[in-house]
Amino acid sequence: MHRGGGEPGRPPRAARPAQRAGPLVDRRVHVGPCLRFHPGLPGRNPRAMIGERLRGNKAHPFILLGAVGLAYLNAFAGAFQFDDYNVIVEAQAVQSWASWWHDLSQSIRPLLKASYTLNWTSGAGLFGFHLVNLLVHAGNVLLVYTLSRRILANTEAVRADLVAGASLLTSLLFALHPVQTEAVTYVSGRSASLMTLFYLASLLTYVRGCEGQQSWRMASLSPFFFLCALAVKETAVTLPAALLLWELTVRTDRASWGTILRRQAAHWLLLIAALGLLLLHPRYEWLLGVSLGARSLGDNLLTQIHGIAYLLSQVLWPNQLNIDPDLPVITSWTSGLTAEAIGLALLAALGLVNLPRRPWLAFGILWFMLQLLPTNSVLPRLDVANDRQLYLAGWGLFLGGVVALVKLLARGLASVGEGYGSYFIRRVGLTAAALLLPLLLGWMTIERNADYRTEIALWEQTVSLSPNKPRAWNNLGYAYFLAGRQTEAREAYQTALRLDPRFALADNNLALLTLQ
Repeated sequence: MHRGGGEPGRPPRAARPAQRAGPLVDRRVHVGPCLRFHPGLPGRNPRAMIGERLRGNKAHPFILLGAVGLAYLNAFAGAFQFDDYNVIVEAQAVQSWASWWHDLSQSIRPLLKASYTLNWTSGAGLFGFHLVNLLVHAGNVLLVYTLSRRILANTEAVRADLVAGASLLTSLLFALHPVQTEAVTYVSGRSASLMTLFYLASLLTYVRGCEGQQSWRMASLSPFFFLCALAVKETAVTLPAALLLWELTVRTDRASWGTILRRQAAHWLLLIAALGLLLLHPRYEWLLGVSLGARSLGDNLLTQIHGIAYLLSQVLWPNQLNIDPDLPVITSWTSGLTAEAIGLALLAALGLVNLPRRPWLAFGILWFMLQLLPTNSVLPRLDVANDRQLYLAGWGLFLGGVVALVKLLARGLASVGEGYGSYFIRRVGLTAAALLLPLLLGWMTIERNADYRTEIALWEQTVSLSPNKPRAWNNLGYAYFLAGRQTEAREAYQTALRLDPRFALADNNLALLTLQ
């Protein structure tokens, strides 16, 4: 029997004694002129109010780190799952530094594999892998908080006295949304979270450099972080476009386009070099051939319309998280697909038309769509969509949603009146209402983490959501086999073969089980 899963670009190996089926691929806030003050506080000194807000904001990073720690504490009980075996447990190239170095010339994602090697050789075991994933996620949460404050302040999305609170809420959604578990609790989901760490670091250092904060140092750090992001995962190729999006929507003192392009020259040169490497590297060349042979361009575009709609639904209603979703290949238009296409087109149009009017909304929507371009557009993928594709993309939706929520709640509480007492009531009411959503999402994250505690638990949950997917049943059968539950393993393999009689992996696993 054989474990399935697959490192991107690694050719199939000879049969092994067991296999799962898997995919082939897987601080300072610049507020400037937009600083305003609450009109209902007569006699308050504006400078004193600024100082009070900054002192209060010092607690926000600790709140965020505490929330991450509480929500992901039970993630340390998680087991290796799915592709973890192919890219870590059974991958000799990441199990010593000599092997990593030897494999470097033929390898892809070298920095990601270096992080696996660091964990494997540290002797901390599975705990070490989970700890690094959690630290990376915590770092991303702090970066999201810092960048969100800049966006909300510069675009005047909310009143100045609500910027820090809205940024905190945005970061809490990013930190606690259960869709993020596939990039945090699932060990090899690190490819998404670690890439995001360097991606956001590159964006932040670029922004600080443009603001004149140690510009020469930031100008060199930003391309360096971009290179690191590319060395973790190829989807980082969108960063130069993200820098342009920032200039279009967030910068209030935008320079000429000539100056902007000179600032970004190193990023664009790195992008060109990365694309050249993708075309010339033998592993990527093989992977590209497999990808292009998966389905036609037309079928893939139709399929990805549904894939993006599925991902959007996972953000809005994350009650059916699935590590192996059963998304069909679509070859013709249907009424449902047409409705999804219209909805996505309207969403894109909403982002574009709000570029001059509501830049915070334009940034959020266009950021979401930009981050999905590498995985959900032209190039076919054997797996249409995975939740970890939302790890970086979701920030845009969280940001736009929080601003809309804050505006709605503030309007609803505005009728309380003016003065110190009413101001206190409004702030307490706004805070209480805003915290309900992070608390709910945090609880859902804790529950989702529990699904990763064993392979049986994860795949039983998966087949309940993807009952017609042979790979899920094969992997459940293998999990039963490892646990010595051979009768249940046989039934799971037989179910996989009923769904797809040509599924060779389940057929092989069933035959080997019979020989036991």
